[in-house]
Amino acid sequence: MKLPAALQTYLAEPAVAGAPVRVWRDWALVGVVSITAVVETLLRNDAEWLAVSPGWRWAALVVFFVGTIPSLLMRRSHPLQAAVFGFAITIVFGVVVARLEGEFGGLWTTAIVLITLYTVFRWGSGRDGALGLLVAIGAGILGNLADPTTSLSDWIGGFIVLSIPIEIGLVVRYQRSAKERAISDAKSLERAELARELHDTVAHHVSAIAVQAQAGRAMAATDPERAIGVLAVIEEAASRTLVEMRSMVSTLRDGAEAELAPQQGLQDLRRLAEDTAGAVPVTVSIDEAIGTVGSATESALYRIARESITNAVRHASGATEISVAVAGLGDSISLTVCDDGITTPSNGVGYGLLGMAERAELLGGSFDAGPGPDRGWQVAATIPRTGGQS
Repeated sequence: MKLPAALQTYLAEPAVAGAPVRVWRDWALVGVVSITAVVETLLRNDAEWLAVSPGWRWAALVVFFVGTIPSLLMRRSHPLQAAVFGFAITIVFGVVVARLEGEFGGLWTTAIVLITLYTVFRWGSGRDGALGLLVAIGAGILGNLADPTTSLSDWIGGFIVLSIPIEIGLVVRYQRSAKERAISDAKSLERAELARELHDTVAHHVSAIAVQAQAGRAMAATDPERAIGVLAVIEEAASRTLVEMRSMVSTLRDGAEAELAPQQGLQDLRRLAEDTAGAVPVTVSIDEAIGTVGSATESALYRIARESITNAVRHASGATEISVAVAGLGDSISLTVCDDGITTPSNGVGYGLLGMAERAELLGGSFDAGPGPDRGWQVAATIPRTGGQS
């Protein structure tokens, strides 16, 4: 018979990692319940089996120390074994007393063994939980059958009591698991954002520096003055890269607040042509009637355009022009970047394309990149004017 999917998933769960083996609270618990058990042994007189012989009283205390205390101390390192051992010792003693004296025997303090059920479902594997449930049910049935005075309400109440630590253990387990997943997802988002920032800033500047250096070397012999101009552009790009890297490292290393410099937007697109001076000419066309555009949308479009230009300079062989066009489309803004070069095929999707697509999608927009209609490569992004705002 095939088990339900939910049950199969639970049974396949591994034990929860990071369970503390033994902490000071465990010793405090052992001390409190030990004192309680001794006091109960000395003062309790509400059961007939205790009045039959003083030996039962001290035997119950010995069973408590032999069965319950070890179970409490090893309940997290060996949750299933602790539950089985604790319940077995307790139930066997109770059944023996019931057979000889007609009443289930044991100290009330031994009820602390129920905490091992909580531990099984909190820290154990899915299979441990299933076996622990069978142990609890078996112990409950055996204990009730052994005591002839057990009523229907005792049966119902007993199983309710057994279910409480199980339910608490499962609730705590999955709440903790959900919290850890949320933390992991947040870290993944932070890593993705950091990767985009590094790629969009440092990688862009370094690529521009490499392009300018190649252009400067090519014209050094024939046009030294232009080569000197190229060196000035390289120096400026290197300085910007160093400043941005220092700011990023300071924020990550020392927890310092990042300097809130103005976000680059559509009006900064024309400056991108300066980074490729001496390489491939860049023409920028911005619709004069574009209207109001949110800062998040402007920043995303700028970064997508910058990355697209960098890719075209690096990969579009024989390109003579790169064109950038920005236009309004109702409630959205469109960006198109295309070149007339020959793009070298590559394996898979690069980090740059992935980062651009993520930027557009995070603001509710769309992104597409591929061969142009005639030749070259074309990047198209459409983002709502107020992307990221609700």
